[in-house]
Amino acid sequence: MPRIKFRWIILVIVFAGAGVFAWHYTRPKPISLVVRPVEKGSVEKTASNTRAGTVNACRRAKLSPGIGGQIAKLPVKEGDRVVKGQLLLELWNKDLMEEAQFAGREAEAMAARSKAACTRAQIAQRDARRMEALYKTNAVSFEKMDRAVTEFKAITYECTAARVSVLMSRTRVEVILANLERTRLMAPFDGVIAEINGELNEYVTPSPVGIPTPPAIDLVDNTCFYVAAPIDEVDAPLIRVGMVARISLDAFPDQQYGGKVRRVGVFVVDREKQARTVDVEVEFTHPSDMETLLAGYSADVEILLQVHPDTLRIPTEAILDGNRVFVFRPDPGMIQEKIIVPGVSNWDFTQVLSGLENTDQVVVNVDQAGVKDGAKGVVSGESK
Repeated sequence: MPRIKFRWIILVIVFAGAGVFAWHYTRPKPISLVVRPVEKGSVEKTASNTRAGTVNACRRAKLSPGIGGQIAKLPVKEGDRVVKGQLLLELWNKDLMEEAQFAGREAEAMAARSKAACTRAQIAQRDARRMEALYKTNAVSFEKMDRAVTEFKAITYECTAARVSVLMSRTRVEVILANLERTRLMAPFDGVIAEINGELNEYVTPSPVGIPTPPAIDLVDNTCFYVAAPIDEVDAPLIRVGMVARISLDAFPDQQYGGKVRRVGVFVVDREKQARTVDVEVEFTHPSDMETLLAGYSADVEILLQVHPDTLRIPTEAILDGNRVFVFRPDPGMIQEKIIVPGVSNWDFTQVLSGLENTDQVVVNVDQAGVKDGAKGVVSGESK
């Protein structure tokens, strides 16, 4: 009998040990968690471009002569710096120059004839006045006095006609000089020659209506640049001129530039298979930043709509459904779900208005299998 009891005790111990062993190795293991402490910091609400923006020069002129002709002078080359008023290109214009010279000499002759006619008019005026005085004393007849007065009036009309002819001659000279100016391209502002389409002795023709042709000279002012970028129509109403912005360029990935909104488009751009956008222009705020820029660089802008400099914040990736977060409690080693009231948010951080304390630690890897309210967890790392 004692031996049977002993066997039963042995069996109970074996089964109990097996149960403990099975429970130990089959119980749920704590979930490996990555946490981030709730902290105070800056949270910004921003608006970014939906497609790549473009760096544009504040002033860019694609110049072509007003008339067609053969290139006679081309004193500049691509890459040259030019100043306002400098000659860039001139067409053959000897015929106009000769015509202008001839018209100028003709105007001088008309001026001389006008002076002679007006001088005769002055002499005739004195004679007419003298005859009128003599007629009053009955020294001369009425016919002689009347002839002198009439001659004075006729010569006066000749003087007036001669003066009008002078004005017409000078106007003709101005017209010829205006046509002469159409054969020359002058720099409208200081800049750099970006492109030249044409060589000496080649013919250039003005662009026909509705048919764009390459400009003879492309002039760029490389001292001032801005970024034109499309912003989603949802964000556009929040943007105002003067708002602070950040600019990043693909050509300089490690550098960020300060900017300021200078213009917001007045209509929505609707392009096929793309979201509706509004074009926004952002200028560079520091002149030194523009020294290495080139027109045409691709760029991205981030416009600061709201800034909260000292507020509770958590990583945006830790939030589910807009207001759910998981908090890790180290003492029991357990995950707890909490409902928060979020504020301003961006891709990196979300402002927490209520629901969390700055001593809490939120779970960042919420997509980890098994992360739920009441689950056991162990911290394997802290996100940066």
